[in-house]
Amino acid sequence: MPRLPDDFDDDDDRFDPDHPLADQPALAAVARFARMLETIPWFSRVGDRLDADDRAAAEDYLSALGFPGAAVVPVGDWYEAADCAEALDMHSLSWEEEEHLRAVAHETALEITDEEALDVALSHVAHQAASLVGPAAVLSMRVGGLDDEALARAAAGHAVQACHQAALVLAAGLGAEHPFALKFRLYERGRWPVSITGESFNLF
Repeated sequence: MPRLPDDFDDDDDRFDPDHPLADQPALAAVARFARMLETIPWFSRVGDRLDADDRAAAEDYLSALGFPGAAVVPVGDWYEAADCAEALDMHSLSWEEEEHLRAVAHETALEITDEEALDVALSHVAHQAASLVGPAAVLSMRVGGLDDEALARAAAGHAVQACHQAALVLAAGLGAEHPFALKFRLYERGRWPVSITGESFNLF
């Protein structure tokens, strides 16, 4: 499961039974998730050599998504990442599978909470994520000697989408081995999972 703080209140490690979300543990988990996004080292290791843990995390995600045979291909720099992002096919099997998983997770979440509350929780995650990942992408690009506003928006958009997906996993009460939870772990490792193209998983 995406990593979470241990309590409802950042300043108090005791469970508060009067917390507004105390009777909705799934949405409480989403709220905690939104708070912990600021602890993620967004894009901090892009371009670094993939280590064994990076590859293991990537392979776990690919297997869970249904693409165990895809090769993990390291993306060397932001220029190469731009090429991979531009080649992303929104009608590919991997894209369609993620869309299917998203729809199922959303339907499952609505079985345990109401739509308005879920929308508010997910909107909060998106707002919090956007405020963090955009500046992080710009900073990482500048460190790499590149200033490309469109690419920064693309990278940030991917990260916000991953946060939305991970939040849905929590809202639906799904397991830690769900593909979206495993995908989010790559962002937790400072990476950007750019795309699956053919038999290649492009990991920056």
